[in-house]
Amino acid sequence: MAVRIRLRRQGRTKSPTYRIVVADGRSPRDGKFLEIIGQYAPRTGEQALQLKVDRANYWLDNGAQPSDTVRSLLRKAGVLKARHETRLATKLAAKAVPVKD
Repeated sequence: MAVRIRLRRQGRTKSPTYRIVVADGRSPRDGKFLEIIGQYAPRTGEQALQLKVDRANYWLDNGAQPSDTVRSLLRKAGVLKARHETRLATKLAAKAVPVKD
């Protein structure tokens, strides 16, 4: 099962809000999903994005692939940069440890 993190449309006509959901890649856009991890309301201004960062990281760690739009939202929220920095820090820490003979 290919798991995707994508948007699910909610709201009225010409006033959309979206839920950021984790769903099977084969299910329809507004179909069945596994978990809601956030909301995005593009017309509200600064408070447009609400995201459960810990759950987003959990699903990304377990192989879920974000859609292009969700990837840009995760980038704006700083999730992808924080993931990159933690992975880089662990990689550098592993190289810095001296090997004892």
